[in-house]
This record gives sequence, structure tokens and C-alpha cells, in this order.
Amino acid sequence: MPSFKIDVSTAVVFVATAPEPKVKNFATGERTVNAEGKPMSTVGLLVSDEGEGNLLKVTIPENGYPEGLAPGMPVKVIGLKAKDWENEFNGQKRHGIAFSAVAITPVA
Repeated sequence: MPSFKIDVSTAVVFVATAPEPKVKNFATGERTVNAEGKPMSTVGLLVSDEGEGNLLKVTIPENGYPEGLAPGMPVKVIGLKAKDWENEFNGQKRHGIAFSAVAITPVA
């Protein structure tokens, strides 16, 4: 499925939830990795632009953010993309939008 770039150049972005490891298999604890084999994490971001705010759960490589990223910190998001997904689990179809980024850096 195609992915779409999201322009956040005019947005104000804050960390809503600290990064957590993204788990592929909860039974085994296996981590999700990207195409380069880097472990992935998820971070909650509050994105505010043009009078509207949205909370996004963004997947990012562990080497794409600094240690100490904490809720309330203003950040810049590099390479934010959205990709739709669909799967079937226990006979029920599910769908949504997954967000990913290349990096997150603190704003000075």
C-alpha cells in the first residue's frame, strides 16, 4: 500500500508519551524491526496546526530520537508519513492508518 508524506513544517509538535519498544509478538517479546534491521519504538505526539490538534502514535527507529525524550517536550518531526493498513484477526476485518517517521529531534 502506498504511503503519504505529511507536512508538519507549520505545526507545533509536542511529545505526548515517551518512546516505548514496539513489540511484534507479545507472547515471545520479539521486537519489531525496520527493513534495515533496526529495532522500532512508538512515541505519542501532539500535533497542532491551524487551530486543530491531533494525537498521533508514531513508529520510529530507536536510533531516530535522543535519549531522554519526555512528555511535554517540543520536537521537530523528520520524514513523517501515513500509510493505511487492513488485516483480519479472529474473523474480524480491521483497518486504520499507521504513522511513521525517520527521526524526532528536540526544538531548542
